[in-house]
Amino acid sequence: MDFQAGILQDGSPMESLEKQLICPICLEMFSKPVVILPCQHNLCRKCANDVFQAANPYWQSRGSLISGGRFRCPSCRHEVLLDRHGVYGLQRNLLVENIIDIYKQECSSRPLKKGEHPMCKEHEDERINIYCVTCEVPTCSMCKVFGAHKDCEVAPLQTVFQGQKTELNNCISMLVAGNDRIQTIISQLEDSCHSTEENSEAAKRELCARFDALAALLEEKKAELLQRISQEQADKTAFIQSLICQYKEQLEKSSRLVETAIQAAEETGGAAFLMNAKQLIKTIVEASKGGRLDKIEQGYESMDAFSVSLDHLTEAVHALDFDPAEEDEEYFDGEEEEVEE
Repeated sequence: MDFQAGILQDGSPMESLEKQLICPICLEMFSKPVVILPCQHNLCRKCANDVFQAANPYWQSRGSLISGGRFRCPSCRHEVLLDRHGVYGLQRNLLVENIIDIYKQECSSRPLKKGEHPMCKEHEDERINIYCVTCEVPTCSMCKVFGAHKDCEVAPLQTVFQGQKTELNNCISMLVAGNDRIQTIISQLEDSCHSTEENSEAAKRELCARFDALAALLEEKKAELLQRISQEQADKTAFIQSLICQYKEQLEKSSRLVETAIQAAEETGGAAFLMNAKQLIKTIVEASKGGRLDKIEQGYESMDAFSVSLDHLTEAVHALDFDPAEEDEEYFDGEEEEVEE
């Protein structure tokens, strides 16, 4: 604790020292024993125990089987981890306790000055020593007897002081416990956010893997169908090419036969013409009758039989969506397995 800085700021060293000895929980001077936290801040053991109990409602006593707990320092919000002994495992600050003893001895030996106690504004010589319950203000006895509060209900100042101080301490404990609960909720929400990001990345990877597998299957099927078209193309073109070769051979034979017939027709000698004409005519007639070759059917070159309709696949792809029912079923199956285990 920086006592010197407080002494320099205030006029009275004792007042500065008193401010340094105030507990941040009960707002009163530390009551022994005083415990020192790992962050070097001090608390009354009772106040520390109240904060610890509020932050750890299931912790019962030093003999409890629960292994300990945690709470946050009300001064700096540093998280204090305690073992199974609770606040009784914290070190006592004997230096602060000795300073408190010296301060109380010094205060008891000092004479009470007039200015140290609040005085009534209406009766300057009267000390404020009672509390007006009706008006909810402290006042003096003269105001109750002759002044503005003569018809009001009053109570001893110390009684009201203790009640208000106790209520304020309870409010502080509630706030400290509420802050710890809020911090716990924030930590849980941060963990949930981190888990959501991790689960989203895993879902994205799984979705990409499934679509990649589907794309690979489509590519494989496309290659298979292309191969079938190519095979049909090769078979048809080979058959057409063989017909072309046959027709070319027949055309060459017919052309040679025409030349032979023309030469025979130009023969002027009757005897020479008649020797070959009958056989030539017979050959031409046989060639015209027996030279019929195969032909291709109409539409033979069409490839309409290899048309594929992908409308149903297109509709199926457009209809693709996540199945919440399946996810819920898997989730409940997982819970059942955990219960069985």
